[in-house]
Amino acid sequence: MNTALLFFLPLFALTLWVCHLAARRTQNAGDFFSAGKRISARQNALALAGDYLSAAAFLGAAGLYFGAGYDSLAYAVGTLAGWPLLMQLLAGRLRQLGCFTVSDVLAQRFASRRLRAMSALSSLTVTVFYLIVQMVGAGKLLELLFGLPYLAAVALVALLMVAYVAIGGMLATTWVQMIKAVLLLLCGSLLAVLVLARFGYSVPALFDAAVAVRGEAILLPGKALSDPVEVLSLGLGLTLGLLGLPHVLMRFLTVADARAARHSAAMASLLVGGFFCLNIIIGYGAIALLPGHAAFFDAGGKLVGGGNMAVLHLATLLGGAPLAGLLAAVAFATILAVVSGLTLAGAAAISHDLWAGLQPSRTLDAAKQRRVSRYATLALGAGAVLLSTLFQQQNIAFLLGLAFAIAAAANFPVLLLALYWPRLSTTGALACGLTGMLVSTLLIILGPAVWVAVLGFEAPIFPWSNPALFAVPLAFAAGFAGSRLCPGTPNESTS
Repeated sequence: MNTALLFFLPLFALTLWVCHLAARRTQNAGDFFSAGKRISARQNALALAGDYLSAAAFLGAAGLYFGAGYDSLAYAVGTLAGWPLLMQLLAGRLRQLGCFTVSDVLAQRFASRRLRAMSALSSLTVTVFYLIVQMVGAGKLLELLFGLPYLAAVALVALLMVAYVAIGGMLATTWVQMIKAVLLLLCGSLLAVLVLARFGYSVPALFDAAVAVRGEAILLPGKALSDPVEVLSLGLGLTLGLLGLPHVLMRFLTVADARAARHSAAMASLLVGGFFCLNIIIGYGAIALLPGHAAFFDAGGKLVGGGNMAVLHLATLLGGAPLAGLLAAVAFATILAVVSGLTLAGAAAISHDLWAGLQPSRTLDAAKQRRVSRYATLALGAGAVLLSTLFQQQNIAFLLGLAFAIAAAANFPVLLLALYWPRLSTTGALACGLTGMLVSTLLIILGPAVWVAVLGFEAPIFPWSNPALFAVPLAFAAGFAGSRLCPGTPNESTS
């Protein structure tokens, strides 16, 4: 614990200092929500990678490799596949529109308060579910390192999150994301090199050792991915979910032009892909090395702290307390940076889309808008803490897949149609967004992740964990049907 604190405190002080510097440069709503559009393509690429490489991508992915082997690779491939689509379909177009939020994109075409409210609620749904993922990771991390009760651990994270966002806005969040991305890539590289050093720097030798411990099944899809419908639904949700994440989409509004937006997406995809390659080595290293050390397991044979803590146990084995403390501090910084970006997106949905967007006369009062953003940040933090207690025993990479499924169905279809289909009407956009949000959320509640694991029923009503294969087509169908049945007027929508 003392070793971890030696890394925690300086990193925490550094990020607070960064927030203080950012606050001095944040003068208006444009600075607060989009950093005044002064972020370069390279800086934004690091910040995008930092936003995307969350607790699930680091702690959860290694834990899923340790628990299910190949299944974690399926998550990595699915999420990585969305980056080229993001670069080609959305990055440049979003920056050309010069908006703050997803709701602003729809407002460019439709003068509908109902549509803005629907889009804001959809973004909030995605943001809150994604926040739950990060809170679970943070709670388990602090629970293991410092012996804090889970609720106290996530409450501490929420307080720090509120401070980061309320003080510095998007500029502070961007700088913190850049710092965190560099540290995470360096620590991941170090841990991967230490793993390979145990096997003569041979990747085949590493896989052979993993097979010797757990059998060849560790290199094949597990039970969770044995159903073709589940696999297709998971892949679709992970790929398209990236294109509906509010905190990622907001990043393209911080750069100077569309070209910089596309370049930042391309560079971020390379950084994310490189980190996922490191995760393969780290995950299979945990499989090969940890089982021989009883100190990392409890009396029941389960990993201390749960599977999400496999990275920290591996770091302890390879580098002792100093390396474990460093990785714990970086993992904590990862969580804080991501929840800050998420909370900023949620605060923007509340203050910019709901509070100001639904009352146009309020848009000019930037000071009140920033104040509402800070209140919204407090509310989001409290809500995320309470909701995360329901999911604290689940793997955070699995929970991430559910958050992506909601984003894929609730935000991506209506955003794509609004940008590329001139015949989309207000009714069609409303039908598309509401169908995606309601169907994906309902199917998750009725599925194994909530109906069985949280509510305690014996069998789920909806048999699959991931709803994207059903919710995404229904959202598109509702958009097309609504636009055909109630077409827009020339003044209502433009190409």
